[in-house]
Amino acid sequence: MKLKCIIVDDSLTQRLAVSKLITAHKNLTLIGEYSNAIEAKQGIKKEDVDLIFLDVEMPVINGFDFMESLIKSPQIILISGKPDYAVKAFEYNITDYLQKPISPSRLDIAIRRAVDRYEQIHGIHNEEEHIFVKSNLKKRKVILNKVKWIEALGDYIKLVSDEANVIVLSTLTAFENELPKEKFLRIHKSYIVNLDKIERFSGKNVEVEGKLLPLSRHKRENLEKALEKI
Repeated sequence: MKLKCIIVDDSLTQRLAVSKLITAHKNLTLIGEYSNAIEAKQGIKKEDVDLIFLDVEMPVINGFDFMESLIKSPQIILISGKPDYAVKAFEYNITDYLQKPISPSRLDIAIRRAVDRYEQIHGIHNEEEHIFVKSNLKKRKVILNKVKWIEALGDYIKLVSDEANVIVLSTLTAFENELPKEKFLRIHKSYIVNLDKIERFSGKNVEVEGKLLPLSRHKRENLEKALEKI
């Protein structure tokens, strides 16, 4: 799936940087670039736009004023050089908030959110991939895209998901072999994470819905490569 997107930013340098990232992304098609909000509004009237990469700090009409002026808004990914606007930004129901400079891995996370939201809005549902696990002497169906991470607990593992946590008698290594490698990655001796659930990561941690999971130093390169393929 490719989302049709535009860039609205008064900085030519920033537009070129974002344009380069968009052009290289498999889920995006760039259909327009605008240096101000007035030109962008005219462009939206002529084209069906799924996603806008919008700079906050623009002269005359800033990013927030632009969003308020839209009668029907596409998804918005706000871009700023400052973290100060983040809280206010999410009051506008934006898809994501990116701070300059934008890294390819952080952009990937934002685009996955945009694609997921697009599919939800338009009723596009893929068959839910699942596995069965044995917990409390019963077989339980686990929807894989709802699993956030898997954590080692001695002779057991804990599946943390959007629905409920499930305790399974298994080693992390054995369970890892049951998971699709393109969706799940071992980031630490005690943790496997769902790549689609990652919000951000540093040299030491991976963040999933506000929870910091440890990231082994020798696993970071594998994580970066895995995120690039999504």
